Order: sequence, then C-alpha cells, then structure tokens
Amino acid sequence: MKRILLFMLLALVPFATLAADAGLAMVQQRVAKVAVLRGEFAQEKRVAGFKNPLRSQGRFVLARDRGVVWTTLKPFPSEVVVTRERIYSVQRDGSRRVELDGSRQPALRGVNQMMLALVAGDLQNLAARFDVQATTLPGQGWKLSLTPKSAALAKAFARIDLQGDRYVREARIVEAGGDATVLGFSALSETPAQLSREEAARLD
Repeated sequence: MKRILLFMLLALVPFATLAADAGLAMVQQRVAKVAVLRGEFAQEKRVAGFKNPLRSQGRFVLARDRGVVWTTLKPFPSEVVVTRERIYSVQRDGSRRVELDGSRQPALRGVNQMMLALVAGDLQNLAARFDVQATTLPGQGWKLSLTPKSAALAKAFARIDLQGDRYVREARIVEAGGDATVLGFSALSETPAQLSREEAARLD
C-alpha cells in the first residue's frame, strides 16, 4: 500500500479550495486550472541498504473529477489506477486486481479521498491531514512542504515536498524509515481537454 501511496503523489492540477494563508493563496493563483492533464514521469527511489537508486519511467493521465491512470513503462511495464471508490492494478492480460475497495470497506474510503486530494491539490482536504508551508519563488515558481498531522500518516511519511510553476514539476517524498522518492514531471499537456474513450474506460 505504501508503494501505491507514493504512486499517487501527483499534485498536478489546480488547488480546489482557497487557502486562508496568503502564501497558499498565491500558489493557487499560479497553478493551471485544467480538468485533464497528461504527461511523463521519471521516478528515483533511494532505499536504505542499496547503493544505487531504483529508477522507473512512464506516463500518466489525470482527470480531476475521475482519478489517475499511472502507467510505468521502464524497467517493467505496469499500471495503477485510482478512482474515487477504488484502487486497482492492471495485469498483463488486461484483467484488474483491486488493491483497495472503498465501497466494500467504508473505513478505507478515507485513504482514497486522501489520495485524490493529493492528486487534485485539494488544500482543504490536505490541510486536515498535513501541516502545509508555502513559499513563493521569483517568476511563477513556488514550493510546498507537507508534514503529517496524525500519528498514522507519520508512520508512513516524514515529509512531502512539492515544487513547480504552472504545474507541479517535482515531488519529493521522504518516508518515515528514511527512504526517499523523487518524482519529476515533463511533457505536460492540457490538450485534448477531454478524456478519450479508452482513457475514460480505464477510469470506470
């Protein structure tokens, strides 16, 4: 589950609510307001006890009101999909394996909601779970630092740092055990502004 949580830290669309803090409000003004965003990612994970980092590359499609399709291409093909009700992985034969089902396990629905808040940059939801510090940079740049409020989240994450401009360009996740993951995002595109039939089917 920690691996899936890390996959979902793609805060790539506009913040849905206005934050009271002036710094957060400024960041909200700078981030693009789009319904659908596509792009590529490069992930580097440093694990305690391993000399070399673990690297992967792939692409994603994010629909603000639907969820995220996260497709890893290298080193091994895989796919994870998050919707409002469930998280599932796509197997090689095209079948789906449910990793978390909020409709059958209502107590876990909050996990989905937290993931989609991270995806959608919903600061009202995030602020309920994280202490958020915002820094504006010259031009359109900005940084956000998220620190878990609850002991449960703190068992998984020590800190999450985001930085970007019109979009999030990098997310750095520091786990409680010291492992760290850096996600870089590129080739970001707002068009086409609607999901294709195939993309929509993957989010059903």
